[in-house]
Amino acid sequence: MTAPDRRVDDAVATSDRIELRDLRVTCVIGALAHERTAPQPLSIDIDLYADLSQAGTTDDLGLTIDYGAVCDRIVALCEQAQPQLLERLAELIAAELCGIDGVTAAMVAVTKLRPPVAADLGTSGVRITRRPA
Repeated sequence: MTAPDRRVDDAVATSDRIELRDLRVTCVIGALAHERTAPQPLSIDIDLYADLSQAGTTDDLGLTIDYGAVCDRIVALCEQAQPQLLERLAELIAAELCGIDGVTAAMVAVTKLRPPVAADLGTSGVRITRRPA
């Protein structure tokens, strides 16, 4: 296992962020045969790290990140992707978000609302933070 990338930590610690919570999507996801037959409900949380100071001082929508457009992009990605792992979907979403102009880092949490396990488990999920390359 490698050490955490301090540059990601620094970008997150020193940056403003836009928070998007509980974006509900359906997606074919999972490694089990029955999970591959129908979309499952997921919840996605996103933090977009960016300098929001100009938008805050000017009140200009053009100087911030349009979170409605971000949601549309993520919904479309989830409808097209059919990964086996939550980890893979989180990586795909993070890569999409890191391609947005002005984003210095992105945190993505993907939660499976009905995990296919025998135990009484409410949800399962992953959370990753990535920076543009």
